[in-house]
Amino acid sequence: MKKIKTIIIILISIILIIIYARFIATSGLITKEYTIYSDKLPYSYNGLKIVHFSDLHYGSVITSKRLKQIVDEINLINPDIVIFTGDLFDKSLKTDDKLVETISKQLKSISAKYGKYTIMGNHDYEENKSKIEKIYKNSNFTLLNNQYDIIINKEKDKIYLGGIDDTLLGNPDIKSTTSYLKENNDTYSIILVHEPDYSTNILKEQEVDLILSGHSHNGQVRIPIIGALYTPSGSKKYYKNHYTINDTELYISSGIGNTDLNLRLFNRPSINFYRINTKKDS
Repeated sequence: MKKIKTIIIILISIILIIIYARFIATSGLITKEYTIYSDKLPYSYNGLKIVHFSDLHYGSVITSKRLKQIVDEINLINPDIVIFTGDLFDKSLKTDDKLVETISKQLKSISAKYGKYTIMGNHDYEENKSKIEKIYKNSNFTLLNNQYDIIINKEKDKIYLGGIDDTLLGNPDIKSTTSYLKENNDTYSIILVHEPDYSTNILKEQEVDLILSGHSHNGQVRIPIIGALYTPSGSKKYYKNHYTINDTELYISSGIGNTDLNLRLFNRPSINFYRINTKKDS
């Protein structure tokens, strides 16, 4: 009888954990705030505010209502730059023109002083690719597909921002993306790449100051002490919140939506908020 009671307690506990992981841990939104220091950042940008979100996977647990809440949270920060590092829709989502219009309208309402930038993720290379590109165009997000942009403020100081095409299903081109830095390596540089493990490839070709990534979700299901139970291909080496690789800072968003299993555990949906300053003693 005691053995049966133990089995029942274990089964009930497992069921409760699954319910929590499906309906509670996947809800809400937290903001992870980080301070970054760099003596390469021009002083006119001191205190630069960047909001980074990733892996929305709209259609998994993310609805239009939740997206509006996310947009409102981003706008409360009043960011200088907004960055999205891929996987706008979940690969299983069937889209239509009405949905494209709805998402475009909500993303367009995000405000950023210097601009909004995005890259493609592996889930974006499904049947929704053309619709996703249309959404970015309609919502004033600049899609950096092996391209870069130079942000110039009123003091004429520059920041380089480059984006690598998805490394699993796209055609990443590091040389093209980083060509500007070959002769302008004193410019503060930010690279966007969906799969964080590709950071190794980038840094073999070109030193950069900051890499922002997604894809790993930091491990959707995490266990205390053990950590992530699983991370997808492209995020086996780098999957946690933050790494320092030589002089490069790599930050990985835990994402907002879910993929494969609609479960999260010890890993709430989040956005990242970076304050980038010149060196502490400046």
